[in-house]
Amino acid sequence: MALRILAVDDFEPWRRFVSSALDRRLGLQTLFEASDGFEAVRRAEDLQPDLILLDIGLPGLDGIKAARRIHDLSPSSKILFLSEESSPDVAEAALEAGGAGYVIKSDAEGNCWRR
Repeated sequence: MALRILAVDDFEPWRRFVSSALDRRLGLQTLFEASDGFEAVRRAEDLQPDLILLDIGLPGLDGIKAARRIHDLSPSSKILFLSEESSPDVAEAALEAGGAGYVIKSDAEGNCWRR
């Protein structure tokens, strides 16, 4: 069974980068996308993804608030925050909102996704 992943970010090139990297490195092809917090909540409820890659700074509904709603609507989905925000307080709030992990985008781009 393929892993279902929802990538949520308002910056389309970043979503494409993440999707491409996951496909190339792990062969994951069941990727869905959303560009704002409200869309993320709707897609999470409809798709019940295994993993949600969630940005903090989303239009409409920020990632932390979206995570709280997603946690109630799709409790089996794991949420991994990917954000530019490096504040420990923000990271802690994200984890308290239901995140299983928190990665700073510059770290992900420079280390995690490198060939």
